[in-house]
Amino acid sequence: MKLPGEAWLEFKIVNNILIQEATFRPLGLWGRLYWYVVLPFHGYIFKGMIKKLADEK
Repeated sequence: MKLPGEAWLEFKIVNNILIQEATFRPLGLWGRLYWYVVLPFHGYIFKGMIKKLADEK
């Protein structure tokens, strides 16, 4: 995926709880603008992703 910066997802299991952490390192002004434009959607997307992963058997 091409982004104006670097991004990665990290998953951990701590005390039997799945933890998801998204990191984005913006590159310049376009990177910062991108982050703030898509920020409202991240909660919805990531919450659905972690729920789907946790529900898989």
